[in-house]
Amino acid sequence: MPSDPYEVLGVSRSASAEEITKAYRKLAQKYHPDRNGGDKAAEAKFKEVNNAYEVLSDPQKKQAFDTFGATGGPGGFPGGAGGFPGGFAGGQQMDPQAAEELFRTMFGGGGAPGGGFDFGNMFGGAAGGQRRGGKTRGGGRARPPMEDVQTDVRVPFMTAATGGSVSIDVGGREIDVRIPAGIEEGKKLRVPASATGSADVYLRVLIDPHPYFKREGNDVLVEVPISAAEAILGGKVDVPTLDGGELTVKVPPGTSSGARVRLKGKGIAGGDQYLVMKIVVPAKPDDATKKLMEQYAEHNTQDPRANAAWR
Repeated sequence: MPSDPYEVLGVSRSASAEEITKAYRKLAQKYHPDRNGGDKAAEAKFKEVNNAYEVLSDPQKKQAFDTFGATGGPGGFPGGAGGFPGGFAGGQQMDPQAAEELFRTMFGGGGAPGGGFDFGNMFGGAAGGQRRGGKTRGGGRARPPMEDVQTDVRVPFMTAATGGSVSIDVGGREIDVRIPAGIEEGKKLRVPASATGSADVYLRVLIDPHPYFKREGNDVLVEVPISAAEAILGGKVDVPTLDGGELTVKVPPGTSSGARVRLKGKGIAGGDQYLVMKIVVPAKPDDATKKLMEQYAEHNTQDPRANAAWR
């Protein structure tokens, strides 16, 4: 396991504070216990990443490490100055005042402004870890909150259309997420940290296709097969509706394939439902049918491609 905090976070020694924080957040999110289901190796790595960030996010600890080299104790970065050649009794804790006096004797300078390192802050200080301006004196800079987690969630078509809930797993915890009626593909839902027990989770909604309904905004389309006779003469057909019921609707005489019949207010969140007509002809018409169609062609000489786009 690397003892160099730069190696742990995967950044160069010239990395900026922003680059260090970005690397920390990425690794902390990757190895966070809530995302690794009790994986001991991931838990150890998470602690190591936090210890590394504690050194590099504090200017004085970072300067001490850059000046005096790698850390002492095994498997991480002990408190205080972060470790020095040979360490203090193999990385053991040392009284802050005694450590400060030792460094004043060895290296000179002091904790006053302009006097080199602030040894009081490096080794815990007399205040024993009081917070000042978002930092913890003697305990390093306060760690930033866990970065938001973003992931995809698949939602059934009908749940997205009419509303409902789906269950997701966050760190072994099952959470029910409410899906508002009419939500669109790609929209995001926020699950607050108070519900997940860790970070905020943002869910990008992916909507599963439906066997026969299709969506255009808040309108719903359903393809309705009709016979050639129904298309020419008109008729009545039973069609499904979004609420799970059925309606009997009229097919107007002279209906062409692709024509739409509107069912007002039967769509999503006040939208409409459209019946898209599709004429289905016999795959193998018999002789009588062929004879009738020949007679039909004789009586109807219009050119159906007269208004085609390529004409």
